[in-house]
This record gives sequence, structure tokens and C-alpha cells, in this order.
Amino acid sequence: MSKERNTFSGSLGFVLAAAGSAVGLGNIWRFPYLAARDGGGVFLLLYILLAFTFGFTLLITEVAIGRRSHRGPLTAYRFFNRKWSFIGVLSFFVPALIYPYYCAIGGWLLKYLVQYATLQGNATVDDAFFGNFISEVGSPIGYMIVFSAICFYVVLRGVEKGIEQFSRVVMPMLVLLVIFICIYSLFIEHTDPLTGETRTGMQGAAIFFIPDFEGMTLTRFLKIMMDACSQLFFSLSVAMGIMVAYGSYMKRSVNLGKAVDQIEIFDTLIAIFAGLMIIPAVYVFMGTEGMGAGPGLIFVALPKIFHSLGAFGHIIGIAFFLLALFAATTSAVSILEACVASVIDAFRWSRRKSVIVIQSVALVAAVVVCLGYNLLYFEYELPNGAKAQILDIFDYVSNNLLMPIISICTCLLFGWVVKPRLLVGEMRLNGYSFVRKRLYVILLRYVVPIILGILLLGAFGLY
Repeated sequence: MSKERNTFSGSLGFVLAAAGSAVGLGNIWRFPYLAARDGGGVFLLLYILLAFTFGFTLLITEVAIGRRSHRGPLTAYRFFNRKWSFIGVLSFFVPALIYPYYCAIGGWLLKYLVQYATLQGNATVDDAFFGNFISEVGSPIGYMIVFSAICFYVVLRGVEKGIEQFSRVVMPMLVLLVIFICIYSLFIEHTDPLTGETRTGMQGAAIFFIPDFEGMTLTRFLKIMMDACSQLFFSLSVAMGIMVAYGSYMKRSVNLGKAVDQIEIFDTLIAIFAGLMIIPAVYVFMGTEGMGAGPGLIFVALPKIFHSLGAFGHIIGIAFFLLALFAATTSAVSILEACVASVIDAFRWSRRKSVIVIQSVALVAAVVVCLGYNLLYFEYELPNGAKAQILDIFDYVSNNLLMPIISICTCLLFGWVVKPRLLVGEMRLNGYSFVRKRLYVILLRYVVPIILGILLLGAFGLY
């Protein structure tokens, strides 16, 4: 094994780094807009149920694969069965597809943070601001390069000195910011000048927490479940090779089951806080119709909310986009590390060479993503009927196609070919207990592959 491979200092270092990966754009950007679009309570209920069944199974499996093999995702699956090494190849391509567009979105967040930090946040209220910005050629690329340079530096420093130290500083700050904005969002109220209706943050929170099944059809329910499943891939960073890479850096003395439980609980709580942070505020100022803003929720809808708060809105805007930037960075760092770990193990390159090569290729791809909204703009209809540009295609291929395929194959490999007892043994290393062993085996062999199969059918627009 390469002398470049190092480890986290202990359980806390692993949990903070893994949670930093999980608590990223998936929670701060993606979770709130999906929850808002899917009516709040029903989405949240399904997400929590799936997190502690579907998500728990995949998270444990991938971390155990990494620690057992002591290899990055590209070569880890070959360690168990050479015929199934293709899973590792797919696991390498997922983060390779995601990292470039993460850098592009990170650049957008940096742009908005600069706008608010320089007291120019009012300009973002214009509905055309976001579209005009991403339609420019040079500016989005410039911000993207700055964001990616931060990720490059952190990963270049290595696991303990780079990723772990960065996570130890950023994660507590991120949590404090989330809680602060969440509490503020709950206690705001606004009277609509047209209808005279007064809406409160608590009413918005009720929409988020209380499931409403009135008029729910089977097709609608399956689509919400598909959204909740796809969100779990992002929230828990599974099927991206990240948890395999991080598991390979985990010391043998660490209680794997306890560490995974901590990540799962932490991630779910932050997702709920993120929903409470955004959904009540959107409801207060824009009503239920504002909750359908989709992926542009934080770039289009939230600036309107900040603007309505006057001078204090600039402070909230700075805090929010700083938080979102922290979250994007912790995610992007883990995605880049998944690629770097694979290259180090497969080609025995040094960390420095691996990071430079991966970063250089990714920068070219990220430039292409940025140009997808201007010089290279086109519209392509995806199999599920959605209109897409380059970023959307990268996201669709990685999230809707490759991730379910990787996870289905992983379940088949360790549920039926290698058998679950190998990973169960990894969970019980050093005499640690594995209370949910029977549930884990049933989920790994039967339930999760079926859910993922349904998710994959939805990606092709079959329901």
C-alpha cells in the first residue's frame, strides 16, 4: 500500500469529516427545495424513514468496504471480488462528474456572498440577476476558480492536516449559523399587502413538519419517495465513493457502528434544521406558491426575503451565504478526495501529483459547465421529461443513473456473492456490538435493491 495513505486521528476526526461531506449542498441547497416542492411534511416523513433504513444500510456498507479493504473506491471492490471491480470504476466516475458542477455552484455561492458582504445584496432581488450572472462568460468562471482553489489546498494538505483540521473548524461554525438562522426564521411574520393576510414562521414550520396526505395519489407518492431517496444519496454521500475512501482512512480501533450512527443522526438533524431555516421564511414572505421555486430557491427566492428585512437583511444574507459556502466546500473537498484516493491506490502516485492531475482535469470540466449557460447553451430533454443544460446532464447521469446502479450492484455483491457476514464482522471488530444486524441483512439483500430499482425506473420517466 502506498506510503501516501494516512488516517484520521480517531473517531471524532472521521465523524466530523464524514459529516462535513454529508452536510453539504445536499442539505443546505437541495433538501429545502425538494421538501418545499413536495409539500413539506410527507417528504420529511419519508426522508426520515428512509434515512434510518435505506441510508443506514448503504452508509454502513460503504464505510465497512473502505476500512476492510484499506483502499480507495476505484480498487476497493476488486479486493473482494475481481469480477465485480466495475463497481469501483463507476464509483470513480460519479465524483468525477459531480465535482466540476459542485465547483460551479460553489462559485455562484461565492458571488452572492461577495454581493452581500459589499452591501450590494439589493441587486440580487431582481428576478433577472441570477440568470444574467450565470449567462456571463468570465465572472462565473472566475468565482469557480477561486472556490476550487480552496478545495485544492485542503485536499493537498492530506487527511489529518487538511480535511480533518478544516472540518474541525468549519463544522461547529456551520452548525451555529444554521441554528441561528433557523431560530430567526421561526419567529418572523409578514402581512401580505395585497390580501392583508399575516403569515408566521410557525405556520411555515407546521407545513414542513405535518404530513398532508389529502388528495395524494400513488404516482405522486412514488415521486416524492423518489425525491427522498435521491436526496439521501447527496445527504449521506453514498454511491459517490466518498464513504469508501473515508472508511479506508478509519483506524481499526474505532467503533464503526457508533461512528456511522453519529453521522446519520447529525446529518438528519442538520437537514431538518436546513428545512426549518428556509421553508418558514419562504412561506412567510411568498406563501405556499413561493415554495415551488425549485433549485433556484436560495438564489432567487431567499434574496427577496433578505431584502424585506431592511439593513438586517444584509447581515442575514452574509450569514446564510457564508454558511452555504462552508457546506459546499466540505462537500466538494470530500468529492475531490474520493477521486484522489482512487488514483493514489490505483497508480501509486504521490498525493501531490494525484491532486494536481485530478484538479486540472476537473477545472476543464467545470469551465465547460459554466459555459453551458452562455457560449455552449443548449436544451436537452432528459428521459424523465426535464429540460436540461450541461450541469443538469452531469447531475442526472451521476445522481439518477449511476448512483442507483452502483448501490444495487453493491447490495447484490455483499448481500449474495461475498455474503453479509464479512461486513458484519467488520462492524463487530474489537468486540463491538451490532444491534441492528438482522435488520441490516434483510435491508441489504431485499429491501434496498427493490427501492433502488423503483428509483431507477422513475429516472427513465416510467411513472
